[in-house]
Amino acid sequence: MAESKAKAATRQYRRIVVKLGTSLLTGGSTRLNLEVISRLVDQAAALHQRGHELVIVSSGAIASGREKMGATRKRRDIPFRQVMAAVGQGRLMHLYEQSFDRYGITVAQALLTKSALADRAGYLNARNTLLALMELKVVGIVNENDVLSLDEIEAMKFGDNDNLSAMVANLIDADLLMILTDIGGLYTADPHRHPDARLIPEVPKITARIRQLATRANSSLGTGGMATKLEAASLATASGTTVVIADGREPDVMTRLAGGEALGTRFLPSTGRLDSRKRWILCGLCTAGRLVIDTGAAYALSQQQRSLMPAGIRQAVGSFDRGDIVDIYDTEESYLGCGITNYSSRDIEIIKGAQSGKIGELLGFDYGPEVIHRNNLAVI
Repeated sequence: MAESKAKAATRQYRRIVVKLGTSLLTGGSTRLNLEVISRLVDQAAALHQRGHELVIVSSGAIASGREKMGATRKRRDIPFRQVMAAVGQGRLMHLYEQSFDRYGITVAQALLTKSALADRAGYLNARNTLLALMELKVVGIVNENDVLSLDEIEAMKFGDNDNLSAMVANLIDADLLMILTDIGGLYTADPHRHPDARLIPEVPKITARIRQLATRANSSLGTGGMATKLEAASLATASGTTVVIADGREPDVMTRLAGGEALGTRFLPSTGRLDSRKRWILCGLCTAGRLVIDTGAAYALSQQQRSLMPAGIRQAVGSFDRGDIVDIYDTEESYLGCGITNYSSRDIEIIKGAQSGKIGELLGFDYGPEVIHRNNLAVI
């Protein structure tokens, strides 16, 4: 019975994104651990040879650059990190290329930026490239283009490779996202400080209580703690991807997770498969504001698959125009999804709470009865 379940899970997880964090790749030290990288590549190669489509989102470029230059870790200013990323990225890719060469597997580097993916055409170009690589049996090694994106405009940076890995899972419609780190998963408390902390094996839905359990790990090398991993899991599960946060130091962790074994914390998809356009809307790369809606409207969106009408809107937050993407929250501040608005924030402040038939009278024009049409909505 166990074997049949594992086989079913293996079929289910055909397309896999693996995120490898800096703390894992360095083994907690100040330099890349070649033995750790070799073990991880062994597992990735085994999945590739079994027919899985694989994309790796790898941190470690800045750590690699620091090691190469013999640089101190005390400097963390942006220009210095850009230089270290530029020095370390090629070296990191060379290590992956050498390691995968042992199995006759070709790798390709893909450097992504948030600004490029915020554009619909850029999103599709990146998606098509990654899909083509998988079709050619090439393992893509993805990283953020730190040399370009680590600038003063922090809004145009992914923030960490946890979020980038969720975006890649969103891009390629992945079945499974493995976030491999140096901690066993999500615990009831910080296990470094509380020995009695218990691992949470499965999370059906990321609620406010689950978010409260996330505590940032103390790491001088990595940038993402458990809070950012939950953000990543929230995006990926909303796109229909299963997410597992697990300890990458576990023996054969990749192959065991792909086989359906219960390791770490598994986050279940909160929705069925979304089409590419709705996944782009949901990714939140270019969200311009938010709408707060009442209970009735929230029910209509989430349970009845209806459009968002002005009568159910309580508040428009931020300044946005017609055609922008906005987040949607209920009055309890629970995130419901996002969509492309037919009206600006100024217009919505006038028509909120009104029946759709009053729009023309209130505004002097009418773009339709819906503030957000169902076809332009991505609800989690």
